[in-house]
Amino acid sequence: MEQIEIRVGTPEDVDDIMALALSACKENGFNNPSTRKLLENIYAGCTLQQGLVGICGKKGEPAEAVILLRIGQMWYSDDYVIEEKAIFVRPEFRGAKLGRARMLCDFAKKVSDTIGLPLVIGVLSNHRTKGKIKLYERQFGEQSGAFFLYGATTGSYKGH
Repeated sequence: MEQIEIRVGTPEDVDDIMALALSACKENGFNNPSTRKLLENIYAGCTLQQGLVGICGKKGEPAEAVILLRIGQMWYSDDYVIEEKAIFVRPEFRGAKLGRARMLCDFAKKVSDTIGLPLVIGVLSNHRTKGKIKLYERQFGEQSGAFFLYGATTGSYKGH
């Protein structure tokens, strides 16, 4: 049986992760992505500056799935939290028995436990939303709120 491990992204992974991020924006975005902001967040995660990137896949091969975690503060507090910015699984790896999204959730929990900060993670999507919520409920327990999007739908940005 195939074994998959999650590794921490490095600067050498930035281009591959950028390509995945733009795919994620086309699938789930509802406004125009900023390549500058994507690059700033991805590069910071790949250099362990206030966060990190978890990658499913072997070094030197295209990432099968990615999670971007950043450390920041909620708008109302000076306390730090880990914010999941994105989990994205390449379409050809979805539905595989190994469950890359589940593995990335486990990775995020391990990061939270290791550094002792709470993890804020959620689903903002109009595409396969119920399945994503069920995955998160299995991984994290009962949900703590919900997102609502007025005036747009996710997946409406189609890119250049």
